[in-house]
Amino acid sequence: MLQHAITFNHVSFEINQMNLLKNISGTFYKGHITTLIGPSGAGKTTLLKMCNGLISASQGQIMIEQEQIERIEPTVLRRRVGIALQSAPLLKNSVYENLALPRKLQEQKLSKEEALSFLQAVGLGANFLMREAADLSGGQKQKLSIARTLVNQSEVLLLDEITSALDPKSVREIEDLVVQLNEKYGVTIIWITHNIEQAKKLGHFTWMLKEGQLIEAAATDALFQSENPVVQSFIQREVAL
Repeated sequence: MLQHAITFNHVSFEINQMNLLKNISGTFYKGHITTLIGPSGAGKTTLLKMCNGLISASQGQIMIEQEQIERIEPTVLRRRVGIALQSAPLLKNSVYENLALPRKLQEQKLSKEEALSFLQAVGLGANFLMREAADLSGGQKQKLSIARTLVNQSEVLLLDEITSALDPKSVREIEDLVVQLNEKYGVTIIWITHNIEQAKKLGHFTWMLKEGQLIEAAATDALFQSENPVVQSFIQREVAL
């Protein structure tokens, strides 16, 4: 039976008299990978940031499991719902110091033994621990960014175009890592991607957004066979690129 991780109930978001999200209702299921697709400006990143309270809804309600999102203390919420962005923003310090940051914010310490275990979980060896984060490759930075979310033992991981600037080998490594986190640790994944094949290959479920509206949300296989002309037009155009 599918369990609810995050639920949107008639959620809208407006800023500067612009409706970026319009009456979104749907559920992200616990322990599954949901991919978000749609053209640029569809509202995908806005929706993603609402999942851990970086943006608050103008209307409607967001539930984290059975709890209203606004009733969860922000630091607790962001431990439960981690986020990794395309740019993988990191401290200009060592890999270890980057990993230790979530604990430091909680006035706690991360042992080097723990740090090594998190690095190993994302496929980075012990030799990376004291390296400068700025010297890492794009793929290694993304792995470190994901490892840092693991320090909080996040139940949900939000991913925003994290492979779009990577070479094919690094893309495969990040994809394999995300699948492993989902299968081994049961982490719920919500992943924005412009790579249609990636969405089709990795998503258990897929949402398609356009112009701030949720056009369709379904099991990935069903969505890619949708008879909705808006969905089909977008998929065909992306595949042709």
